[in-house]
Amino acid sequence: MANFPTTTPWAGLIPNITNSSDGGRLYKCMFNEDFKYILLPVSYGIVFCVGLTLNVLSLYLFIFKIKPWKASTTYMFNLALSDTLYVVSLPLLIHYYSKENHWPFGVALCKMVRFLFYTNLYCSIFFLLSISIHRFLGVYYPIQLLRWGHVRCARIVSVIVWITVIGFQSPLLYFTRTSMNGDCIICHDTTSPELFVQFVDYSSVCLALLFCVPFTVIIICYSLMARTLMRPSSATSTPSKSKQKSIKMIIIVVVVFIICFLPFHVNRTLYYYFRKHDFNCDTLNAMNIAYKVTRPLASANCCLDPILYFLVGQAFRRRLPARKKDKHIRNCFAPPVKMGAGQENKRQSVITIM
Repeated sequence: MANFPTTTPWAGLIPNITNSSDGGRLYKCMFNEDFKYILLPVSYGIVFCVGLTLNVLSLYLFIFKIKPWKASTTYMFNLALSDTLYVVSLPLLIHYYSKENHWPFGVALCKMVRFLFYTNLYCSIFFLLSISIHRFLGVYYPIQLLRWGHVRCARIVSVIVWITVIGFQSPLLYFTRTSMNGDCIICHDTTSPELFVQFVDYSSVCLALLFCVPFTVIIICYSLMARTLMRPSSATSTPSKSKQKSIKMIIIVVVVFIICFLPFHVNRTLYYYFRKHDFNCDTLNAMNIAYKVTRPLASANCCLDPILYFLVGQAFRRRLPARKKDKHIRNCFAPPVKMGAGQENKRQSVITIM
């Protein structure tokens, strides 16, 4: 199954079709997709094992160890919940790609798997956006944060995020289809040929509202925060260690965001555009490969989000019960900071505004 001739609207998705017509036009694009039958099962397998372990542990800590919750804790809990719901669906995709595009699980599960991927993708973006705005308010408007940054508001925001993302992604339950190709059942990650133009338009709206807008806001928030945190205080000419750590956290969050989400959205947009406008086969093949490679990157946020919980500070370290074992865990993440003469050393979180 090395070479896949396809029509342009189905580039790289329907194998073993030598001549297909679409509106009177004939296409003969041959795509080699053998790489994805190794890349996707292996990468999804890693994401499943690592992501499930870290997110289940995170949910356990949020539910049983971290009390009372803060606003940031609420956002991170919902982020972990979103990641967990997605990673539990990955064994189905691992089986699908390891069997070289054969889906034996029915139409309903096909729709659900594609729906969960995009729901997790945009829930992750919006909860990271919520955390970013919360941090920004803590730096620029600390008084207003006392009023609007409490847990009740965070719960309302979280409900709005879930409703918004599910509402935007519900059309996927209509667009996602299965089809027969010889003895194999294909679970398409786009839609049928007759709906492809509408699907691209729908995806463009999601790109603009669910990715471009949040990404722009995050960049603006962190740029302003970094500028403020890098200013030397009146007592010293260089930023304090806590500020330096905050700056590093800003860089880490932005880099992770760019690695996981930006390549996928850029390549998916180009991939859909080139298919819609009938570009030549070499271009379509290159974009098809790039699109398939960036899909695991988008899923990797399920593994990286729990690591950020630990790096963020208080929520995962200071709130653990004060047992010797838990103190040892905290000691691994938070060095002592001297608070003043005659006072005991205390722990200082990486992000103090959480």
